[in-house]
Amino acid sequence: MKHIIFAFILFATLFLTTGAFSQVPGLSVNGKLYDTNKNPVNAHGAGILYYNGVYYLFGEIKKGKTWRVPKQSWEDYRVPAGGISCYSSTDLRNWKYEGVALSPVKNDPKSDIDTGKVIERPKVIYNTKTKQFVMWVHVDAKDYSYSQAGVAVSKTPAGPYKYIGSVKPNGNMARDMTVFKDDDGKAYLIYSSEQNNTMQVCSLSDDYLHPTKTYKRLLINRRREAPALFKNRGKYYLVTSSCTGWSPNAATYAVATHVLGPYKEYGNPCTGPGANTTFQSQSTYVLPVGKNTYLFMADRWDKTDLEKSDYIWLPLKVNNGKVEIKNN
Repeated sequence: MKHIIFAFILFATLFLTTGAFSQVPGLSVNGKLYDTNKNPVNAHGAGILYYNGVYYLFGEIKKGKTWRVPKQSWEDYRVPAGGISCYSSTDLRNWKYEGVALSPVKNDPKSDIDTGKVIERPKVIYNTKTKQFVMWVHVDAKDYSYSQAGVAVSKTPAGPYKYIGSVKPNGNMARDMTVFKDDDGKAYLIYSSEQNNTMQVCSLSDDYLHPTKTYKRLLINRRREAPALFKNRGKYYLVTSSCTGWSPNAATYAVATHVLGPYKEYGNPCTGPGANTTFQSQSTYVLPVGKNTYLFMADRWDKTDLEKSDYIWLPLKVNNGKVEIKNN
């Protein structure tokens, strides 16, 4: 019965892809997602690519025993890096498992994508010139001392993706990240940097495979992570979380008239019970689903058993320039 009730809520809420979010007020999706084989969707820190009428969901595979990295000043919980999964859907309701889009390697400590490393927050965009699907992902050491942006490519949206390598954009640390493709086809990498004390946005090369020297520092000394960037009526909106490890906190959002900024930070876009912890979750992506309507995607982490972490997807609206996320 629990699964039936959740499936009904998911159907009602995600029906908004037809532009009907406003017709189902008050509904929310909290809990696990299930694929068409009735298995839990395992795709965390996720992003969505929309291509040829199909939504492709990419996320971190969290599987295995959770352990805590010793001698860290924060609760550095880990599972073996499982790579990146892919699911497809034509309606945002029924998700077909497409397989592992980016596979990790085993017993190769020198590799960025070894199971002993960190592989997280994948985002995929399509390059119309090269006809390649490009995945950017945060790769790191288990203690976050590596802090680089990795890139992989595929000729098909679901993959498999071939890992190319990683880089510190303009010599800067890159941790939690997202990728944004603008209306003119230009793409940008947005990431936490400088020990999470700033965010940065960096223009990518025309093939989307390399950071350029054009970048800006954002939200200086604000200690923000988990970026999710979207565009509405010519303005750019950046939703982030504070840095509290795996524990949830209040989101904020910032607004700019140019993707490179400058950005003006505003308060918490969430309203209602649980708003002060982003409804016990952390932002990962904002997906356009209709005119002036978006899907706010976030992870609800179970820090001591990461495999049991689930999701929260909620309607996000922009009213007179103000971002609103409700869970009621």
